[in-house]
Amino acid sequence: MVRAIVGANWGDEGKGKITDVLAKDADVVIRFQGGSNAGHTIINEYGRFALHQLPSGVFYHHTTNIIGNGVALDLNKFMNEIKSLKEAGVEPNLLVSDRVQVVMPYHILFDQYEEERLGGRSFGSTKSGIAPFFSDKYAKIGFQICELFDEASALEKLERVLEVKNVMLEHLYHKPTLNAREVYDAIKPALEEVRPYVTDTFHFLHKAVLEGKVILLEGQLGSMKDPDHGIYPMVTSSSPLAGFGTVGAGLPPYEIKDIVCVSKAYSSAVGAGAFVSEIFGEEAQTLRVHGGDKGEFGATTGRPRRMGWYDCVASRYGVQVQGATQVALTVVDALSYLDEIPVCVAYEVDGKIIHDFPTTPVLERCKPVWKVLPGWKQNIRGITKYEDLPEACRNYVEFIEQEIGHKITMVSNGPEREAILPRA
Repeated sequence: MVRAIVGANWGDEGKGKITDVLAKDADVVIRFQGGSNAGHTIINEYGRFALHQLPSGVFYHHTTNIIGNGVALDLNKFMNEIKSLKEAGVEPNLLVSDRVQVVMPYHILFDQYEEERLGGRSFGSTKSGIAPFFSDKYAKIGFQICELFDEASALEKLERVLEVKNVMLEHLYHKPTLNAREVYDAIKPALEEVRPYVTDTFHFLHKAVLEGKVILLEGQLGSMKDPDHGIYPMVTSSSPLAGFGTVGAGLPPYEIKDIVCVSKAYSSAVGAGAFVSEIFGEEAQTLRVHGGDKGEFGATTGRPRRMGWYDCVASRYGVQVQGATQVALTVVDALSYLDEIPVCVAYEVDGKIIHDFPTTPVLERCKPVWKVLPGWKQNIRGITKYEDLPEACRNYVEFIEQEIGHKITMVSNGPEREAILPRA
């Protein structure tokens, strides 16, 4: 059985924790898209970890963890994460698709240079090389990792690729040009370190399906960052939707039987783009400090996240886009300090009230329509049954459930693996 764990919003919903929880009963966990531009924070008996490249099932000995072909693989970050896990006493069971493409050093440079060139018009990139990487992938000048193991052939292709890159470096960005030999030598040590993990994951997964294995597809970011259905152009460069999961992993689409869509009990976002329920100043900072397990700061960049109250319009759309079969609501405990909790239930645009999520040009003119719910003013960490939550907290969860039109089956009331309250 194949289950996808994906985000309903702007990312940072708590997908890593949910994947970690569900991986206990899984045989395989696959990262199917994205790269090191976002992190999944996990807290367990080994410590606190922010995973950027590795799947969130790496802490279970029985689970095979796979970097799927749809991922942007940063060789150095991949190996550094493995080393940090081993230092903590974790021996991850890992495979890397032989079709995965590699983030080259110039992808990171071009990401940095383009943000620098754009200045105040920048996209708020993490500068991890993601947009240049995917641009090259679809321009068919990227490098599958299997290509890079043939040094002579890889150097020949690099020479052709750098002919164009160097024109841009010299004349658009006014930066030093690159040499193919130097670029290849820069990645070669990490390439050799990764080589033992590289294998034919396509046939491995098809065998796993035939054997009835439980397979988790782990997504990065969320619906609002999808390049087709999100807040374009302030989106990521690969699809974070469950529907792409089978492409990025190499599985038949009909094998996905369950889609767990993760939504946070308030809103947060990293990077630019329309964000209707955003709040500012002291109100935002207070929520930021109470949020997450160590505050709402980017796991990749460390940047303070933009904060907002729960957006039912965006979340309903995000859940629909993902095709959710169930919803997990996370970080509910962060709201325990509030006397009252605003919730965005509709948008007002050009004098009209709308309940459906619009395209970006309309979205940028939208204002939130609020409904204020009572807070519970009680620490809910440590509670182990949903029924034992304060009535106001349960009412908050059930109000959101009604607004988004999908069953909330899990409620997270703390950062630890055990802090998950199932709902019948």
